[in-house]
Amino acid sequence: MSFEDKSLQCSDCGATFTFGAEEQEFFASKGYTNEPKRCPSCRQARKAERYGDGGYGYRSRRQMFPAVCAQCGKETEVPFQPREGRPVYCSECYNKVRLSG
Repeated sequence: MSFEDKSLQCSDCGATFTFGAEEQEFFASKGYTNEPKRCPSCRQARKAERYGDGGYGYRSRRQMFPAVCAQCGKETEVPFQPREGRPVYCSECYNKVRLSG
């Protein structure tokens, strides 16, 4: 099947963009039957909105909080806000506590 470049209009920003022959061939190889509705920059912006700023397949880095391990006293970071009265462990001590319990 022979593909030729096509000019399409973006449904988000209204800009005209080229749906290239190579891209059309790629779409066909994946079994996609619809043409893209968005220009490349609007597609990238939508992916960043849906999946985080890293783009498709990548999530933005999780917020980490400083803590001191309740068992060995080593400074560490944990992916949750430590609370008063609840022990926090570094990854080594956490694995020991988890396996012994």
